[in-house]
Amino acid sequence: MSAAQHGAASAGTGECLCRIHQLNPTLNAFISVLPDPSPATSGPLTGFTVAVKDNLCFADHSNTPTTAGSRILTNYKSPFTATAVQRLIDAGATIVGKTNLDEFAMGSTGENSAFGPTRNPWDLDRIPGGSSSGSAGAVAAGLVRIALGSDTGGSIRQPAGMCGIVGLKPTYGRVSRYGLIAYASSLDQVGPMARTVADAAAALTVISGPDPLDSTCADQPVPDFTRDLDRPVEHLTIGVPRQARNEANNPDVAVALEAAIETYRSLGAAVIEVDLPHTEHGIAAYYIVALAEASSNLARFDGVRYGRRTADPKDLMDLYARSRAEGFGPEVQRRIMLGTYILSAGYYEAYYTTALKVRRLIKRDYDAAFGTPCDAILMPTSPRPAFRLGERVNDPLAMYLEDVYTVGVNLAGLPAIAFPAGFSRVGMSRLPIGMQLIGPAWQEARLLRAAQMFESATQFHTQVPPCAESDTR
Repeated sequence: MSAAQHGAASAGTGECLCRIHQLNPTLNAFISVLPDPSPATSGPLTGFTVAVKDNLCFADHSNTPTTAGSRILTNYKSPFTATAVQRLIDAGATIVGKTNLDEFAMGSTGENSAFGPTRNPWDLDRIPGGSSSGSAGAVAAGLVRIALGSDTGGSIRQPAGMCGIVGLKPTYGRVSRYGLIAYASSLDQVGPMARTVADAAAALTVISGPDPLDSTCADQPVPDFTRDLDRPVEHLTIGVPRQARNEANNPDVAVALEAAIETYRSLGAAVIEVDLPHTEHGIAAYYIVALAEASSNLARFDGVRYGRRTADPKDLMDLYARSRAEGFGPEVQRRIMLGTYILSAGYYEAYYTTALKVRRLIKRDYDAAFGTPCDAILMPTSPRPAFRLGERVNDPLAMYLEDVYTVGVNLAGLPAIAFPAGFSRVGMSRLPIGMQLIGPAWQEARLLRAAQMFESATQFHTQVPPCAESDTR
């Protein structure tokens, strides 16, 4: 373990802040850093330094803003703290700051933030993935031990894969969404990002469980996800979708997938082929459902009650129009307009209702695959490693297609864990490649154990990016 990696695992808060001070001007992983963070209590996460994605509300004595990566909320101070964040605090974790993200979590690259893009610690000219870009970069660079992200269509798993860390998207309803600034309410889920499966399991144990403040949070028992983590899953059967062996995959991603399959076979797992026939329709269904819900959710940001308000409006309509035009970035505006169109009279049935039917078919595909039977489904987090910043800014459709392997999990409400599984050599850069395991609802414990099996048999999680190789204490 390198000095930088050890620093993230065991450093005190002062050392953590020192690393952030030295590296964040380059990485742009944090939007705000607390001036004097300290744990309020002791508990199972005492000593853990934590970063929080800046779409999770946080009320602290220093009045840290909650911006969602947007100009419209630049100076918004939340009067309350998100349940998931509060549970970390109650468990003894130290919150050190709020991380950068694509504005309102709308993006797959980290480039849509009003505060500038986060850079990938493995290659500063490349994207870190999105929308939990800052959380992924902060963990990968050893700035914090764990971070919270949110996953609407892959926003935890895709950046985790591109930055070479672990990212867990829980079952919908496993973790409270109270205090999460909504993008698409039926898809959003809060989850942990960490360097190791064990740290992700420890964080998930703390943040999970029913919450009277969130009616979508399920009343499900919460096991200690760290218990039995090192015990391999007996008679593990892994399904590999034939759709995951796609010609669109980068050759290095294809090689990493086959290597992951062989690793699991060497650990005694059975590997079978499964079919997810509606995968090709997942992107279209996801972007219809997500954008329709975004149009509704973001209607509350109108310059009246909170957030940025335009100067000297002529009338109420001018107040609404100019506040939103000045406060929202181009990608958010695009998604609001498309979502409004989808929900408009004459198009609701053709688009939104049809997408919901496809969503049901995608859920049935996963149910059928698990009934094969298999314990988990293995596929890449993304068809290619991180690409260069700015490379696809003018091609939104190509950007959306990066989510092809992640959106189905959210549409089906299932848990999935991303983990480092290889590297691609591009020029002078080594770029991480991520795989993900997808499981039946409420089977996070099984997924964590299966991911731990892979982690114990490989060394990918021990690798650190160039900017974190030297000890910066």
